[in-house]
Amino acid sequence: METVALDVMGGDDAPGPELAGAIAAVKEGLARVILVGDEARVREGLKALGVAADAFGDALTIHHAAEVITMDDHPAQAARGKKDSSMRVAFELVKRGEAKAVVSAGNSGAMMACGLFVLRRVSGLDRPGVCTTFPTQRGVCALIDMGANTDVKAQTLAQFAVLGATYVRLLHGVPRPRVGLLSNGTEDGKGTELTRDALAMLRASPNALFEFLGYVEGRDIFNGRADVVVTDGFTGNVVLKTAEGAATLLMKMVKEEVLATPLRKLGALFLRGAFANLRRRTDYAEHGGAPLLGVEGNVVLCHGGSDDRAIKNGIRMAARLSGAGLVDAVKSALDGASGMWASAASA
Repeated sequence: METVALDVMGGDDAPGPELAGAIAAVKEGLARVILVGDEARVREGLKALGVAADAFGDALTIHHAAEVITMDDHPAQAARGKKDSSMRVAFELVKRGEAKAVVSAGNSGAMMACGLFVLRRVSGLDRPGVCTTFPTQRGVCALIDMGANTDVKAQTLAQFAVLGATYVRLLHGVPRPRVGLLSNGTEDGKGTELTRDALAMLRASPNALFEFLGYVEGRDIFNGRADVVVTDGFTGNVVLKTAEGAATLLMKMVKEEVLATPLRKLGALFLRGAFANLRRRTDYAEHGGAPLLGVEGNVVLCHGGSDDRAIKNGIRMAARLSGAGLVDAVKSALDGASGMWASAASA
């Protein structure tokens, strides 16, 4: 099993969900887990769950960290200054090789900063990107970047295409992912100066790793046309939050309509399985978290409000990233595609 360092102090309701999720992950044999945080609070939390600290042997261990990076902390300052924080220590465990991956539901900006300061970015990469997945009619679509980088260059978007395609190939089994560049229309003249430059760069150097579709629109994230959609972090985060809000509203409206009359309530009994499947397909907790791609280690960011199921699945994802050799695959893919942006830089 892979060993995952879990920041148990970062989430909104920490450490309860983190501890329960870690216990579930260990019970299911998903990974070995190092619980990183205030040891007294960790032991107290385990006791509250009816679990002895040594109940799982070396499959579940505690690593003390005295400080906590909060949601109100300045990301870069906290990542640098709070060296004994649970988040920073979890990253250090990965750097030293004591763990293969890190998972946290804490401050996402600080996660990005720890990735850069502690693990360092992969050589030749402008910026790492955070990748999230959406359900589609044909499986899933990965969106990168979802908020880590609001201001990017054209070559950064081209690199995101490589990162996203590598992730989808390894984790979702798509041999040659279809990659699209998000824009306000599919015609070449649409978009901004940034997207038009990135479009030209991606078209000028065909890549065996993925099929480039050109521009795609927001609807193509969900209709199954693309396996990967590339955009800057500002736009990606707006898309993510809009999609989350729309999905929540849709589920509420469906529930209201179903419960509107006794006859509909009766009919809903026969559709319970379908509703449960729909909920699973649209629930972020099923994926667990979003990987930070492009750093020298496996990193999974979980939602601040993650429950124990989301934490467990975040640990599952982190172990899969490590087991699949994602970091080495990313390095190889970037090396093979480096001519794409090198030629543009010299032009």
